Amino acid sequence: MNSHKILKIIAFALAIIGAIFALMIMTGDEETAQNMSGNMLYIAYIVFGIVLAMVLVFVITGLFAGNLKKTLLTVGAFFAIILLSYAISSGTDLDLKPFTDKGQDITEATSKKVGAGLYAFYILAFLAIASMLYSGVKKIFNK
Repeated sequence: MNSHKILKIIAFALAIIGAIFALMIMTGDEETAQNMSGNMLYIAYIVFGIVLAMVLVFVITGLFAGNLKKTLLTVGAFFAIILLSYAISSGTDLDLKPFTDKGQDITEATSKKVGAGLYAFYILAFLAIASMLYSGVKKIFNK
């Protein structure tokens, strides 16, 4: 049995267990639901860890099974976009005084990271849309 089938069975079992716990919370009274919800957080962490481990296994096995050079170039391009986004984000274009007056701990560094995330999203969204348009136009002209 290959690893894909094993991980598929594990994912299916986790889905069933999650559905059972969700039904137990929904059908129980409020006190039981509150008691179970605290334990459910730990179960959610465990399931998240299992899913994360499964994803890492698939990514690492796929990385070495495929074209390693192309994969590393793609990952490098992604990190270059993140660095470019961080470089063009200023962090000073937001007035932080209303937030700090309310007791929130927001600094210019936090604002710069949020701005970098937004710029990275915009760049990646533009690249995704452009690649879809390019693929569609290429398909039209190749017919």
